[in-house]
Amino acid sequence: MKTHNSIEERYEFAGSAKTWSLGAIVIGLVAIAIGFILGGEHVQRMFSNLLLMSYWFVCICTAGVFFCAYQYVAQAGWSASLIRVPQAFAKVLPIASVIMLIIVGAGLYFKHEVVEHGITEKVPYLYAHWATHGLTIPGSENFDPIIFGKKGFLNIPFFYGALVVMLGAYSFFGYKMAKFSEAEDTEGGMFNYDQSFKYACIFLVIFGFTFPIFAFGAIMSLEAHWFSTMFGWYNLAAMHVSGLSIMALVIILLRKKGYMHWVTENHMHDFGKLIFGFSIFWCYVWFAQFFLTWYANMPEESVYFYIRWEPEYKFWFWLNIVINFLAPLLLLMSRDAKRLTNRMMWTCIVLIAGHWLDYYLMIMPGTVKEHRGFSVEEIGTFVAFGGMFTFLMLSKLSKAESLIPKKHPFLDESLHHHI
Repeated sequence: MKTHNSIEERYEFAGSAKTWSLGAIVIGLVAIAIGFILGGEHVQRMFSNLLLMSYWFVCICTAGVFFCAYQYVAQAGWSASLIRVPQAFAKVLPIASVIMLIIVGAGLYFKHEVVEHGITEKVPYLYAHWATHGLTIPGSENFDPIIFGKKGFLNIPFFYGALVVMLGAYSFFGYKMAKFSEAEDTEGGMFNYDQSFKYACIFLVIFGFTFPIFAFGAIMSLEAHWFSTMFGWYNLAAMHVSGLSIMALVIILLRKKGYMHWVTENHMHDFGKLIFGFSIFWCYVWFAQFFLTWYANMPEESVYFYIRWEPEYKFWFWLNIVINFLAPLLLLMSRDAKRLTNRMMWTCIVLIAGHWLDYYLMIMPGTVKEHRGFSVEEIGTFVAFGGMFTFLMLSKLSKAESLIPKKHPFLDESLHHHI
């Protein structure tokens, strides 16, 4: 069986892929504009959906950096021939980070009036639970002793500065690893690979300590009275399953378009094992977080799930666990299932939808009190960010001199990978 066609193969970003991605961006932006124009509660939903999609956008790109890093640290050979795809994800991370920071900044800056206990006050569209004026000022009518105890972390300068530093660090390491890989193709030798290995080790240490903090700040603080020490790892699992599913889907679609013929069912088998394994890990952390809260039955903890058991969210709450646990369990458990291209493709699509719902349930109940079905806000932001990610990622991929790292030290092992 032929394992590859040409190590000089380049991806050409043109035709329907470019047209559809640009069209999705335009349609999505129009829908977002309509959401803001409608005013009222639609504006709150728009900000919540923009945070959802920008956070997910960042997570998917970060998953590309994470994938490259642990492949380098493990000195894995199987992934060498397909590393250009996660590297393209990593190259988009700086743009995704800027977009998220703009949305977070706007959500903190712009305010609207709400009525609480008969009192009208102005609160920001995002992070109102801790960023509303007076919550940390003793004697204020808005004073909240719980938020006062967390003010060292939950204050705008530190919160925003921490996001900038963490996203900047992740972007820097992703950029450096991609650059070393590209330099390797022209310079040869082991210097660039050794540098990639070193930077990957440093990144994983930083990432392991900071990603839970990133999740605590960006998402958990939307409901600032509640906390869970497992929330960061729960987000890490969701981030990685989402990223792996999109990477695998991109590779499958590229192969269907005639690219990357050296990628075989053996490589997809390994992708399937990672997706399956991290899906089970996601379920383990999800259940541990849920079960311990249910068993302890402490009001300050159980309120998080109580809100998600309101009638408008309860169906989606249980559908979340059904999709993200049962789908990979039933569709990817057997060896043969991981080697079937169409099975893998549809499983990835299901998991992408499932983890969008997962993030939706993390964000919406704490920001949008009344769920009234999916409308222009949800559809518009998903379409816009889906088109933007596709356009940016494929643009970065097309700029690579070759779809295969020609002088990667483990390339031969990857081209002859068999399980």
